[in-house]
Amino acid sequence: MSGRGPFWIHPGDTSLSFPDTSLALREPDGLLAIGGDLAPERLLAAYRKGIFPWYGNDQPILWWSPDPRTVLFPGRLKISRSLRKRLRQGRFRVTLDRAFDQVIRACAEPRPGSSGTWITREMSEAYCRLHQRGYAHSVECWHDDRLVGGLYGVALGAVFFGESMFSRETDASKVAFAHLVRQLGAWNFALIDCQVYSPHLATLGAERIPRSDFVRQLDLFCDAGSAPGTWKADPALADNPW
Repeated sequence: MSGRGPFWIHPGDTSLSFPDTSLALREPDGLLAIGGDLAPERLLAAYRKGIFPWYGNDQPILWWSPDPRTVLFPGRLKISRSLRKRLRQGRFRVTLDRAFDQVIRACAEPRPGSSGTWITREMSEAYCRLHQRGYAHSVECWHDDRLVGGLYGVALGAVFFGESMFSRETDASKVAFAHLVRQLGAWNFALIDCQVYSPHLATLGAERIPRSDFVRQLDLFCDAGSAPGTWKADPALADNPW
């Protein structure tokens, strides 16, 4: 295979193969392939190679691998003074894998200033299937019994691939993310994929690394760590002050 993408993946293709990420377009940054499906096996094959789907309701499935890649190493989480204060207040109760369907629906809701969402019904159903198989996970942030924030993503070995987060109260998604990173650190996760840079993620410690370095990290860590399954928070962490 020569030249740059995007490359076409036939819907009936069963090989689960993807072009090398070095062949992705520079503009739009990271577009690598078009087509295929969102079967669990294809999604897992994509993540393992540093590729993720992102497309709108009126588009075919688009597969991306941007360069550089935004990541967060669990030991480099930054907690601002205001966020630390919020964490110590104990206003929110944080759980894992308690309400995956609710979290992905909340993430799919249109954001202020936007009339649409990239989390289509097809995408939601695909990640719910991954959740049922123990690969996709959610972090929920509750105020009393109301879901006010959270996030979801995919775990492979010692790598967590973050997909989306939402917040209905100030700092709720940041609290969920801080709890996630601390828990992943306790489980010896090596890397959190944040996909695309944003100032919000940078304030939490996310950084940009070359795509080639990111892919090498995946080769090292996607087969390490724990097996798929439902996540349960480590109760010992609840006694550790922020």
